[in-house]
Amino acid sequence: MSTIVITGANRGIGLAMAQICQQRGDTVYALCRNSSAALEALNVNVVEQVDVSTDSGIDNAVAALKGVNIHLLINNAGILRDEQLNNFNQSTIVEQFNVNALAPIALSHALLNNLSSGSKVAFITSRMGSITDNTSGGRYGYRMSKVALNIAAVSLARDLEADNVCVGIYHPGYVQTEMVNSNGVLANGDISAEVAAQRLIALMDNLTIKESGVFKHSNGETLPW
Repeated sequence: MSTIVITGANRGIGLAMAQICQQRGDTVYALCRNSSAALEALNVNVVEQVDVSTDSGIDNAVAALKGVNIHLLINNAGILRDEQLNNFNQSTIVEQFNVNALAPIALSHALLNNLSSGSKVAFITSRMGSITDNTSGGRYGYRMSKVALNIAAVSLARDLEADNVCVGIYHPGYVQTEMVNSNGVLANGDISAEVAAQRLIALMDNLTIKESGVFKHSNGETLPW
């Protein structure tokens, strides 16, 4: 049995991962800004008021996890906005950078004392953060934030290697979540949150130091930077 911490766990992929881990007997700490009925039904350790983009949110997470040895930290929380060249918005770009890139690294840094040899840190990123894979343009803030997250995660992998702490960098796929379906109808997406979560958890379970810092699709494919 492992102790697993998941951010953004009140819905979507985060909720699905929490359910998988709870059902197999792991101790789950589900971090979120606000809980949900679905999360409450899982009977896990719900920690609310964790906005990872704020100092107070990170402080709340650290306080709730004091003395907890974390086997797997899953940085899942993220946001998606839509800037195009003809609809450029610096404020939403900064917002995405803070939530998607800076916050996961800041939280991971704040919880370093909770990690030990054999622990793992996972980042849910996106292939939209791949420069090679960008063939369509647009989505300036989201793309920029995920590129930043990717390179920071690689730095963390290098810095933690001597401590035998692995870092996973994962694109979940095009998932049917509220984030990509703003109207609430889950019409967009190739796979369900449940399938994505199953794939991601399997990759995290099998992550070793040898593949620490590698950019992976949830289907196991290694993605280009």
